[in-house]
Amino acid sequence: MPTLTWASKSETAPSPSRLTLDSVIYPGGEGYPEAGHENKVILGDNLGVMAGLLEEYEERIQLIYTDPPFFTNRHYPARTGRGEDSRQPQGWQLAEGYPDRWQDLDAYLDMLYARLRLIHRLLAPNGTLYLHLDWHASAYARLLLDEIFGAERLLNEIVWVYHGPSPIRKAFNRKHDTILAYTKGEGYTFNVDQVRQPYDATTVKTFASSPRAGFGKQPDLARGKVPEDWWYFPVVARLHKERTGYPTQKPAGLVERILLASSNPGDLTADFFCGAGTLAAAAAKLGRRFIVNDNAWLAVHTTRSRLVEMAAAPFGMYTAEGSGPERFEAPVGGVRLRGEEVELEEALAEGLDYWEVDPAWDGRVFCSAAQARRPRRQGKLPRKLRVGFLAEGEGACVRLVSQGGAQAQVETRRTD
Repeated sequence: MPTLTWASKSETAPSPSRLTLDSVIYPGGEGYPEAGHENKVILGDNLGVMAGLLEEYEERIQLIYTDPPFFTNRHYPARTGRGEDSRQPQGWQLAEGYPDRWQDLDAYLDMLYARLRLIHRLLAPNGTLYLHLDWHASAYARLLLDEIFGAERLLNEIVWVYHGPSPIRKAFNRKHDTILAYTKGEGYTFNVDQVRQPYDATTVKTFASSPRAGFGKQPDLARGKVPEDWWYFPVVARLHKERTGYPTQKPAGLVERILLASSNPGDLTADFFCGAGTLAAAAAKLGRRFIVNDNAWLAVHTTRSRLVEMAAAPFGMYTAEGSGPERFEAPVGGVRLRGEEVELEEALAEGLDYWEVDPAWDGRVFCSAAQARRPRRQGKLPRKLRVGFLAEGEGACVRLVSQGGAQAQVETRRTD
């Protein structure tokens, strides 16, 4: 079997990162403080993170969907403003998203190969990988996956097609991505009836009008059909209710189809380039457990905000050693505690994207009992949060996240 070789190719095992539980988020306070958490959102380089997860999760993850850099050699900023005109990019508020720039192809393959090897080890014996790329690197990735999984384990080469403007004038517009699906072994999950879709209206009409349609083979029109290996979903830029502002976000419908096909309720799923957190949000919606990870603080914050907004089950926020958000100093007196309510000064709230409260801060793991986030489109960040109790003399802690992604922490006590 031919393999892809380049000068710096290496099979050296990476060093595992030590993961620290930073906080447990109880969206809307549900389950606080007794409920545990199964789901994880991890900040840190996924090479060390995945190596660190092997001790607990080797061959335990049923489904991994992941959307790594595409080798575009571009930089992708994230939009952080609200209510901006999408047609006026010069006026957008931007923050660091992620870079997809490489010294050369060898450097990109070094990154991808090491991570695909770890993904293979984390997958359950009957697990499935969906690797999402495009024309820049999907051909190289297929050779790597043939080597790691075996060419016979290719389940599908899925093409996601979409519409949109393009500056290309000397070639056909490039309007599809490639998703390579590989199974680790036999007995893999494929829930065919979970992904059926209605037949096209013209097909139904054709079979109704002629007994010869389909060369005498009559499909079960009421049950619907299994989708082909080309999928149409609009890009997120056209799905305003989904759009988070994080670059290259993938549509929820696409990821939900993958989850429905290749996992069952309660299964453990993962995405180690989680970006906008679409896998986490889809898994929470469909009753799957998840581990998601990204090296960009803004990606992890976006994921947290989506899970809070949809009132997901409690989840843990972890950091790999050497990782963490930028810090800023909150003004003295910017946070007040009154009875069961925490309030921000208006001037402080103006520059924030998100804030949360631990009403019984123990100085170790932040247990978030109440959260507020700025609306995605328009509107102000709520300045007041009711947390149910604030014991007199007890410590409380408020965490603040600016619109640029920096974080501050304010410890205070109730005195009234």
